Order: sequence, then C-alpha cells, then structure tokens
Amino acid sequence: MKSVNLAEKLAQFSTHWDPHVVADYNGNDVMVVKFQGEFPFHMHPDTDDFFLVLEGEMVMDLEGAEHHVGAGELFIVPRGVTHRPRAEAECKVLLIEPKGVPNTGDVATAAPKPRI
Repeated sequence: MKSVNLAEKLAQFSTHWDPHVVADYNGNDVMVVKFQGEFPFHMHPDTDDFFLVLEGEMVMDLEGAEHHVGAGELFIVPRGVTHRPRAEAECKVLLIEPKGVPNTGDVATAAPKPRI
C-alpha cells in the first residue's frame, strides 16, 4: 500500500489520448490521461465509462448533447451510449475502467495502457 501522486504520474508523459495505469482497484484500472483535440465517437457495450477531470475542461459529446466538465467534476457515460470526449486546451483526467476494456470500445483500435 502506498499513495499515488497523480501530478507526478502525469508529468511522466506528454502524449494525448494515451492512458497510463497508476493503480488497480477491484479489478479496475485507475488511469491518468491527457486530452487535447477530439477522440473518435465510440461506445462500450458492457461497461460504464468514468471520467474525473483533474485539471482543465473537457466536453463530452453524446448523441444530440454536449456536457462541459471542469476540474473537480466527474462524468459517467452509461454503457451502450455513444460518446466522444474532447478538449480545446490540454485537460488532465483520471479514468477508471475494468481491466482489459479497450479505450475505443474496439480492441483493434485501442491504445495500450502502460503502467507508470
């Protein structure tokens, strides 16, 4: 057991849309990621998608709606809902997903999730 400094973990990489695992929790990966620009629309048929904005602001596009999510706010996309996160300026986010869930909803296009 040890604490995890999220700012230190985020300082270890500069890429966008590249989640890095920082901890495990009940069969889930706890990850940090930096957003800038647009991620493709996608969905996860079997799991909800958890986003906690640590710094900056992201927009979550859903079918027919957009939600602005600022630092200190979280947003949950229910399973089966098509969505797209985006950020005009760099945004730092904590994600929680079950181990093995591809970030795009498709194993063929998913980014690897290195542990830092």
